[in-house]
Amino acid sequence: MESRSGRQQQTRSALEPATLSATFEGGFNPPAWLRNAHLQSILPSLPPRRWNVWRRSQRLRAVATPWLLDCGQLGRLQAWHSAPAQPNGRWSLLLHGWEGSVDSLYVLSLAAELHAHGYQVVRLNLRDHGGTHALNSELFHSCRLPEVAAAVRQVAERCGSARLYMAGFSLGGNFLLRVAAGDALPPNLGGVVAISPVIDPQRTLCALEKGWSLYHDYFVLRWSRSLRLKQRHWPQHYRFEALLKSRDLRTMTAELVRRHTDFSSCEAYLEGYSIAAERLRTLQIPARVLIARDDPMIPSDDVPRMAQHPLLAITSPAYGGHCGFMDRFLGPGFADRFTLAQFDSFAGQG
Repeated sequence: MESRSGRQQQTRSALEPATLSATFEGGFNPPAWLRNAHLQSILPSLPPRRWNVWRRSQRLRAVATPWLLDCGQLGRLQAWHSAPAQPNGRWSLLLHGWEGSVDSLYVLSLAAELHAHGYQVVRLNLRDHGGTHALNSELFHSCRLPEVAAAVRQVAERCGSARLYMAGFSLGGNFLLRVAAGDALPPNLGGVVAISPVIDPQRTLCALEKGWSLYHDYFVLRWSRSLRLKQRHWPQHYRFEALLKSRDLRTMTAELVRRHTDFSSCEAYLEGYSIAAERLRTLQIPARVLIARDDPMIPSDDVPRMAQHPLLAITSPAYGGHCGFMDRFLGPGFADRFTLAQFDSFAGQG
C-alpha cells in the first residue's frame, strides 16, 4: 500500500503538467425515447422502476446494520453498512444528494450492484437527511465539509487495511470531491466517483429558478418538510413559519445563511462549496466525474471550469439528465455500471 507521504509527493509533482482528461462519449447511448433530459431526471424515481430497485436491493437492506459515526464537536452522522455474502475485499461509501437519503433509489440501485459484486457497502446520511434531524441541534448546510470528511475517516478506519472507494450523487458528489481534495486523507482511500455533481452552486440555483419550475418546487417542498421536522425536534432553537411562506429557494437560502451561519452573504455561502476554478487543484486520489451535457440543473459550460488535474477524468455524454443515465428501464443503469467499472479500475491501479 502506498504511503500517505508518497501519495502527496506524487500528486504534487504530477501537478506540473496538469491536463484535464475528458471523454465526451462515455459509452452511454440510450434509445431515442430515453433521450429527453427531463425524462432521464424523473423516470428513475417512478414506478415500476421504483419497485424493481426495491426488489434488487432487498438483500442489501436485509443485512444492513446502523452505524452512528460520532465526529466529536463536529456532530454525529448516521450510516448503514451491508456486508456481502461473498466479500471481494473492497469497501464502498455512497453519499446521496440534497434532500435525498440512504434510501434514495439511485443510492439503492448502485448499492445493490456493488453489493452483488462483493463490495462492502456503507450508505451515509448527511446531517438532517434520512430522518436524522434529532442527532444534531445545528442545521445542515452545504459547507459542513469537516463533518463529512471526519465520517469518511471513521469509515476508512473500520475498513482496516482494505481499500475504500467513494461515490456521490449531485450534492453528495460535490461533497466527496471536496473531501478528495482535502488534507489528511486516510491512506486506504482509493478513489472517488461523482455522478452529476454540483459544480457552481450559484449557477445551479439560477438554473433551478429559470428552468422547469417542477425542479424548483420539488426542492422547496422537500426542504420545507425537512425544516419543519428540524423545528419539531428542536423547538427551542427554530421558528421557520415565516421563512417557509416565501416558497422561494433563493429567499430561503439567504435567510437561513443570515440567521444560522457565519457567512457574510448568500453569495459567499454559495461560493463556499463551489468546486469550480481552483478548488480541485489539490486532489489527492483519482477522481472520475459522470455528468450529462443536457443536465437541467448543472449548466454544461460549468464542466470545463473545474481545475485541470491529472487525477481527474470527466465523462460527459450528450444525454443523461440529472443523475439519470438510464439506458434500460429495469436493472442497473449506466451510472451503476460506470461506477462499478471505475472502482474496479481504481483497484487495478493498486
